Amino acid sequence: MRAALLQLSVTDDPAANLPVTLAMVREAVKGDAGFILTPEVTNCLSSDRAHQRRVLRHEEADETLAALREEAQSAGIWLLIGSLGLLTHDADGRFANRSFLIAPDGSVAARYDKIHMFDVNVSETEHYRESSGYRPGTRAVLAETPFAKIGMSVCYDVRFPHLYRRLAQAGAEILTAPAAFNDTTGAAHWESLLRARAIENGCFVLAPAQCGTHAAHNGKPRRTHGHSLAVAPWGEVLADGGIEPGVTFVDLDLSQVRAARARVPSLTHDRPFEGPDV
Repeated sequence: MRAALLQLSVTDDPAANLPVTLAMVREAVKGDAGFILTPEVTNCLSSDRAHQRRVLRHEEADETLAALREEAQSAGIWLLIGSLGLLTHDADGRFANRSFLIAPDGSVAARYDKIHMFDVNVSETEHYRESSGYRPGTRAVLAETPFAKIGMSVCYDVRFPHLYRRLAQAGAEILTAPAAFNDTTGAAHWESLLRARAIENGCFVLAPAQCGTHAAHNGKPRRTHGHSLAVAPWGEVLADGGIEPGVTFVDLDLSQVRAARARVPSLTHDRPFEGPDV
């Protein structure tokens, strides 16, 4: 299976972002990719909650989702939409950060709502409270396809290894980790975290990313790390998308999953233990 990681630098305008994303999908199709992955918040990256309420849509009305489903059907490819920011009907008005796996017939094969919210203080001047705008998901998702079982995650999830272990022990062979990873923490931790998740689970990890400084009509512009990565089950980095928008191809040999797990079968070596109390 040839996969393609799309590295984007989206703005806070979904209508302006969509043609760029579609053009990259078509470039990936021309490169013979059968599995194409986009980053987190493919439709809109913004830190302005009022602006998000104006431009985001409910799932059934989201133009990015509709267009990418149509594109997947037209090209006959599997497409992971890393995530979309979406309105919900929640009483508190918070959004969903939702990843979609689209089948070659254009149907939604799986949905996953990001579980872990990026509520951090990167520095004295750089603070994030994702949970102020987005409500966390509550369910891990394993999707079955003809070429692999896929465990879905989004960005900050990568710091929570128990999620990936649950997915791997349920049968995941590919772990997806689309991201809009902070530039500061990305430089320090991005590659190390992704390689760790691949090694400890004997899985491919595919992590399409946002990159660069994101133009914003409202609110403060964000900067993301880039470096979309594909990591093999033994921990080797197979492809790195660098720091500019573009398409990165990688050929996946799923026999490497079985080989890595045969060499170090740690997924079957968990032991019960006691303490400490928390």
